Amino acid sequence: MPYLFSGKGLSLSISLKELGLYSRGVKDLESITKRFGRGGSVSPVWGTTTVGISCRDGVVFASDTRVVQGYYFIAHKKGKKILKIDDYIAATISGGVADAQALVSTLQWEARAYKLERGVNIPVKAAANIASILLSSMRMAPFYIQLMIGGYDRDGASLYVLDPLGGFSKEVFAGSGSGSPVALGYLEAELKTPIDTLSAIPIAIKAILAAMQRDTATGNDFEVMVVDSNGCRELGPEEKARYVKLS
Repeated sequence: MPYLFSGKGLSLSISLKELGLYSRGVKDLESITKRFGRGGSVSPVWGTTTVGISCRDGVVFASDTRVVQGYYFIAHKKGKKILKIDDYIAATISGGVADAQALVSTLQWEARAYKLERGVNIPVKAAANIASILLSSMRMAPFYIQLMIGGYDRDGASLYVLDPLGGFSKEVFAGSGSGSPVALGYLEAELKTPIDTLSAIPIAIKAILAAMQRDTATGNDFEVMVVDSNGCRELGPEEKARYVKLS
């Protein structure tokens, strides 16, 4: 059965089948509570580190590439945790890979539909609002993820953080994952706002490298994406190596 969500300036029509979530019904609540805890509490078990910085001229995202099962087994060394939603919006993911893929895929579809219907790119806040609606609608069997969504639109750069139950807030900088306490500590100490993307890139990289030193679930390599008026741009190996050499 499709659900229709509507809000100011946007509408969303989607079914649980389209999200591949028929198996995530209330009958699975016992297994969900084992992972998340009871009474609405959510255990912060996210084996990764991602950071986002909202700048004057864009948003800088950085993350590690290690994918873990639990905290002890490295399942993949080159996992991609910064994903494009459209040409001017990206998201970072932490938590369950399948849940993240389902949600990001839906957001990509909604962004394309918005552009086809209105002839303009979806605003960053609208994309975050859609993600919030989807997460909130599944609060009885929540997605095992945390998202950061950021990008550039006619209002400039913005960054939003979403929790598994759909709450979201606009932030200047943020982090997620098991290594985020280390990364956020570095950002708190080093980041002076307002800042431009060129100055924020090395700070974001150093925050991820610091987390790699202290968190076993964070490691292997890192990736960086800049989202500004020119769109989404991922740093290549040579550019990343240059920043590491300077750090």
